[in-house]
Amino acid sequence: MIAQRGNPDLDTAQSPGESVTRARLAMILASVMLGMLLAALDQTIVGTAMPRVIAELQGLEHYTWVFTAYMLAATVSVPIYGKLSDIFGRRPFFLIGMAVFLLGSGLSGLSQDMTQLIVFRAVQGLGAGAMMPLAQAIIGDLFPPAERGKWQGLLMGVFGLASIVGPITGGWITDNWGWRWTFYVNMPVGALALLTASLALPGQSRRSHHRIDYRGAAVLIAAAVPMLLAFSWAGTEYPWESVQIIGLLAFSALMWITLFLAETRAPEPMINPALFRSRIFTMSVIATFLTSVGMFGTILFLPLFLQGVVGESATNSGAVLTPMMLAFIASAAVGGQIMSRTGRYKGLALGSFAVGAVGMYLLSRMDASATQALVAQNMVITGLGIGVMMTLFTIVVQNAVSPRMLGEVTGNLQFFRAIGGTIGVAILGTVMTNRFQDELAANMPPAVATASGGLPAGALGVLGNPQALLSPEATAVLQQSFLSLGPQGATLFDQFLTVLQAGLASAITDVFGVGAGAMILGLLATVFLPEIPLRGRRGPVPVDGRAPLPQRESKIQQAAQGGGTLLSMFRPRGRFRSRQKARP
Repeated sequence: MIAQRGNPDLDTAQSPGESVTRARLAMILASVMLGMLLAALDQTIVGTAMPRVIAELQGLEHYTWVFTAYMLAATVSVPIYGKLSDIFGRRPFFLIGMAVFLLGSGLSGLSQDMTQLIVFRAVQGLGAGAMMPLAQAIIGDLFPPAERGKWQGLLMGVFGLASIVGPITGGWITDNWGWRWTFYVNMPVGALALLTASLALPGQSRRSHHRIDYRGAAVLIAAAVPMLLAFSWAGTEYPWESVQIIGLLAFSALMWITLFLAETRAPEPMINPALFRSRIFTMSVIATFLTSVGMFGTILFLPLFLQGVVGESATNSGAVLTPMMLAFIASAAVGGQIMSRTGRYKGLALGSFAVGAVGMYLLSRMDASATQALVAQNMVITGLGIGVMMTLFTIVVQNAVSPRMLGEVTGNLQFFRAIGGTIGVAILGTVMTNRFQDELAANMPPAVATASGGLPAGALGVLGNPQALLSPEATAVLQQSFLSLGPQGATLFDQFLTVLQAGLASAITDVFGVGAGAMILGLLATVFLPEIPLRGRRGPVPVDGRAPLPQRESKIQQAAQGGGTLLSMFRPRGRFRSRQKARP
């Protein structure tokens, strides 16, 4: 059936008479999980190969750009892919995303210098920006909200498993085959995923007229890229108060205002400002943003605590974070089952934030005397809380919209999750650095401070950072420098390491304290999250991958048409409303 021109909401889906068979459903799920595995493994494998890459390509000053280019491309493309997939179907963009990702992988492996590697990593990111959100949207197409929890939990389990095996696999590949194979290894997995997806995913069965928001996409990129760069560079490449950081943030703010004004007038906006009139969407975005702050802060700084404070010699972050990631996988799976069986989500969200806050609070109470067992226990508690929330809010917003908006809201939620991680890491990194320097200045023994004047210039640079706790080579160099001071050198060295270790422990646990605060704020935001029962299955799933519109408008559609605003959370409800108004 052909839709009326100019009104995408009147598009009609293919008749639901043609439903997905079990065999095809299994193939679709396999293709989606392979795509998720491909993107997740790459993020964890590449990190272990980077020291070897730097040694061969000679570009230490561009080290962070290998990750920054990927992150920028993936983040800004997510909402664009989500919106376009609502218009033209999931299949073409999921396949394009995998093809672009594989192209970037092959080119990255062929890189002859750091500039080429950075450019090709950006190409990879453009592909990954389609794979992550569209995998979740495809699950939304296949299953009603009441059944999505267990399948979304499975996807997050794949992501968590990749976080465990990826670094170990990357280290083995780098040592035995060379760093280029950390990119080439994507090719056979990607070829299988691409073949499976091309055979299994349904194609578009109709044509309709749409107006693509090219201007909105361009302004979105202009707004997001400077902001992400500013928070990635602040406190590392440039001081927070530097002209570069302030200039980037000011330009980004101007572009965000421009985007808001442009999108309010666009017929089919790339990011619809009207979505934020819905408390369900707004509270979900806030909660997801805060979850990312806590999660990425924990993942980034826990290995530093274990290696620098506890003294464990972890060869990769996957081994260090294994307890938390296992808890993450279990939590996502169990939480998905609970949602599927009960059809409710608010109580689960509140409980998850509470558990996550407790876990991060316990992490913040650790000191230099913490054992590996204590850290593992607190990591498990934190993982149990965070794991549920990585899938829960995706299902919440999907449940509140028409199936025609699944890609848009899923992409937008993923977009703000990524921004939360970037901003959170920047802020938490600054907190740690400042706290560490303050602790050293306040607790450095006078004898060590006096004796440091006689140390070689190379050793002086180690005194202001925790490198001596993380690198055996740096520790040996510093120890020899202290021993050159005379008989008291060994004692001074031990005193210095004690202060360094205590300062690092205090700085990192302060970061966990900020993460606990983020979890508490997320808990408060969730209090205002409305709960509508998860919709159950109403008929078979159409093979074109886009379910028909429900007969009643979705909650977010009502809000977009003026049915609700953020301020409506403060309106009287229930028995406090006028009793003269008839209940629906």
